[in-house]
Amino acid sequence: MSKPKASNQITVILLSALLAVFLGVPTAKAGPREVVGLNGTWEIEQGSMDFVPNRFGHKVPVPALVDMAKPAFAEVGKKSNKRQAFWYRRTFTVKGRIPEVAILKIHKAKYGTKVLLNGEVVGEHLPCFTPALVDVKEFLRGSGQENELIIRVGANRESVPDGQPAGWDFEKYKYIPGIYDSVELVLTGKPHIVNVQTAPDISTGKVRVVTEVQWPARTGSGSMSYEVSEASTGKLVGAVKSSGIPFGPDQTTKLNTTIPIENCRLWSPEDPFLYELKINSGADAVRIRFGMRSFSFDPETKRAILNGKPYFMRGTNVCVYRFFEDQTRGDKPWRKEWVRRLHRKFKSMHWNSIRYCIGFPPELWYEIADEEGFLIQDEFPIWLLGKAPENPMAEKIIPEYTEWMRERWNHPCVVIWDGQNESVTPETGKAIGAVRHLDLSNRPWENGWAEPQNPADFVESHPYLFIKGWQGKASFRLKDIANVSGVPHLRAAQKKQNVPIIINEYAWLWLNRDGTPTCLTDKVYNSLLGANSTTAQRRLLYAKYLAALTEFWRAHRECAGVLHFCGLGYSRPGDKPRPEGGATSDHFIDLEKLTFEPNFERLVRDAFSPVGLMLDFWDEQLAPGAERPLKVFVINDLYRSYMGAVDLRIVRGKRVIFKQSKPCTVAGLGREILTFDQKFPTEAGRYRLVARLLAADGTPVQSLRDFKIAASSK
Repeated sequence: MSKPKASNQITVILLSALLAVFLGVPTAKAGPREVVGLNGTWEIEQGSMDFVPNRFGHKVPVPALVDMAKPAFAEVGKKSNKRQAFWYRRTFTVKGRIPEVAILKIHKAKYGTKVLLNGEVVGEHLPCFTPALVDVKEFLRGSGQENELIIRVGANRESVPDGQPAGWDFEKYKYIPGIYDSVELVLTGKPHIVNVQTAPDISTGKVRVVTEVQWPARTGSGSMSYEVSEASTGKLVGAVKSSGIPFGPDQTTKLNTTIPIENCRLWSPEDPFLYELKINSGADAVRIRFGMRSFSFDPETKRAILNGKPYFMRGTNVCVYRFFEDQTRGDKPWRKEWVRRLHRKFKSMHWNSIRYCIGFPPELWYEIADEEGFLIQDEFPIWLLGKAPENPMAEKIIPEYTEWMRERWNHPCVVIWDGQNESVTPETGKAIGAVRHLDLSNRPWENGWAEPQNPADFVESHPYLFIKGWQGKASFRLKDIANVSGVPHLRAAQKKQNVPIIINEYAWLWLNRDGTPTCLTDKVYNSLLGANSTTAQRRLLYAKYLAALTEFWRAHRECAGVLHFCGLGYSRPGDKPRPEGGATSDHFIDLEKLTFEPNFERLVRDAFSPVGLMLDFWDEQLAPGAERPLKVFVINDLYRSYMGAVDLRIVRGKRVIFKQSKPCTVAGLGREILTFDQKFPTEAGRYRLVARLLAADGTPVQSLRDFKIAASSK
């Protein structure tokens, strides 16, 4: 599609400038909308819920959490008689006149938000995980006059009313308040573009755009122009203009527009190609990034479908609200370069998917996931387990789900709305039913342990095989996998519809970053390694067992995805029961450098290889000279065929005792099972069985099992 002629562009610019002057948009601003960033250093003080403090004796960055205030406050994150609330304060100026629209946007703050501008209450917003949009026009001062902005947040999760989701987590003992995402002031005119939803149609190479517009306080007609450009190059690839749109005074309407995209290029984790949509009403303008992609689940094959093709999800979890209480967290969640390096580290593990688990990170995380290429399962922070000290009600969940969707639906990375975690409640189902029609891309929903709400949805499974040791039962051992079904366990309510399954938690073998067991795994490691195990022994066992479990769940092909738990969480001593004792953790040994524990990085990365394999061998001990057939599962997540060979070796120390090889061809998205007739050594001792192939890029991929030869099988 050709670009508009220069003369037409000049005419549009002049008309826009005249309209901007007519509507009172500040003339010093470039373009019809100005976004004033209010991030930076704010003043902060503790106090009651009802009265603004007389003085502010501390400073804190925004976005961040209150625990970053200087001087520091005591007992932050826990209920304390020292305060009911924290009050933030800053001043700012606006050049020129105040336009028709002035909206303060607080992207995320907790717990409960109240806003005062120049001494007047201008709005309140109870939700803790979605944006507050506050109309501040009436009290906002322009022409360089000083404005005083004060924002109150509740000091703890009990600050919000009963029934309001507050983010309860059985493994958190701190609920640190604060303005933990950006704050900005939106200044513009009318027609005001309130919200935009893009709905790609990859079959036609077009994008449907629904623009919610608030019109001026008069009757008339308006126009809207749309341009789509490649985000990376700025190349114009589509344009549409709508004229003669009738409106009434202060009317809010939705405009439907379809824009063809020249040489449409699809977004995927392998090619995260982004477009930028520019919409201009003359008095207002927005830029929206989006990707041309589709995502769903096939009810028949039980596979995820990305851009019309089956797609195997391999990934991890991020528990950012747990990470918020990590002692080494600092400013990392708000440092763009660190967040990008984190996602790239995840990419190095062959992960294409992330579940943002029990809570939403700051907006910049989604922008980076768009750019780096991840499928995001976006999980709303509700986790009840039937015994949580909160009971979110549908009438309070529905507005939050709505705000969540409106904020996130243009991100191509967000492919799943996840309504809750591990909870059996009718309330989230009611809320899902009330809001799912709002999403024009019809993304699938997940409803925790409750009943799936639609045949096109899916369910989560958490096959924690090693949990038995923590529960005081006979400990599960790796050899017991031989008797485990490849179909993971589901709860009764989840089985009410025969929908696809994603395993997004498994193992129950967590270690803290220093290699010590957590409060949920100390008994497990005592059973598997004895009470005097070393850090090195535990780390190696964790990596080997986690790799083996990953291979098992992937190789059986009964799930649409396998997501390990977890890629980022907290780490704290496990010498106390949860929530105060560290219950789960990630695999980093250096959080700033993002260095993984080496055994984990080496073994689990192989287990997630797109062309991977699983040794179907689980014995811990064999008799001397035993003979048996061994199966090796070879899976291919790629669309192209794999052709190569699989080696099977028995190794003792650094010496290869036996070796054999078989050619192997696996069709795209396919699986092959090779059988090797294997004779085992006659000499007693410890050995390792290794199956190995070379991936398409020439890197070796291994599946390994340790065993011993002994005369007795006991």
